[in-house]
Amino acid sequence: MGESGFVTPKIDPALHQARKPDWIKVRLPSHPVFFSTKTLISDLKLHTVCESAQCPNRWECWSSGTATFMIAGDRCTRACGFCAVDTAKPFPLEEDEPQRVADAAVRMKLRHVVVTSVARDDLPDGAAGHFARTIGAIRAVLPDAVIETLTPDFRGREESLRTVLEARPEVFNHNVETVERLTPQVRSRAKYRLSLQVLCRAKELAAELGIAAVTKSGIMLGLGETEMEIFQTMDDLREAGVEVLTMGQYLRPSPQHLPVVEYVPPETFALYGDIARKKGFRHVSSGPLVRSSYHAGDFNPRALPQSSG
Repeated sequence: MGESGFVTPKIDPALHQARKPDWIKVRLPSHPVFFSTKTLISDLKLHTVCESAQCPNRWECWSSGTATFMIAGDRCTRACGFCAVDTAKPFPLEEDEPQRVADAAVRMKLRHVVVTSVARDDLPDGAAGHFARTIGAIRAVLPDAVIETLTPDFRGREESLRTVLEARPEVFNHNVETVERLTPQVRSRAKYRLSLQVLCRAKELAAELGIAAVTKSGIMLGLGETEMEIFQTMDDLREAGVEVLTMGQYLRPSPQHLPVVEYVPPETFALYGDIARKKGFRHVSSGPLVRSSYHAGDFNPRALPQSSG
């Protein structure tokens, strides 16, 4: 039983082994902008989380000329149980990558640019400096664009957080991904409480630096979490000052990844979205195919009054 007396509909846990439910639909590409976006990204030798993480929305996003740039390579130093990004020893950073990302953003005429990265625990700063250089390169050619960063936890290093925030992104995003109980099996070498600390400290540093940065986080559903754990995660994120929340269905990238325990119906996602708004999140995106950067441009932090979180 959830808030407002709502009982969450339960789906047979074996359903994922037979077929995905009808509400998990992915539209295949047909729009010419999809193919021009794919060609552009290939020509500039860029990585996108859309491809590397097998995002189900890449057809839709690329058809609208939107992409989430993944910097610092496509090899991650962690091996999270949900993620399709390769785990391997990373290559050295490419010094011209920030400019290539900026060039792509200009050519795509982006108004909202999302920059993420693999975890680079092999680097002293976790690639924070690379984030900052990429933000700077984008800002130099698109001064009016909203820039959103989706960062790893940097192992909690304050100097790395400060480096990213000093580059003045409008949105600082770091995902907790799942509820606290499931974090050890879902997120390799990551800690739930550390992620909350990163989000909280990012908000504090932004205030200290005089930056109006909005903090954002996201969780996946269908990994075996309970309804009360979902509500507790919302409360934990609000206590950490997080203002924007995304909730989406976990989809298994391969048989080697964690299984789907439950497919959460769209009406339940809608209910959770309403509850999250009542808890004080300024913007919520909740649905089966929602991902961290899905329709990210729908939220414009400049259009809202300032909040202390």
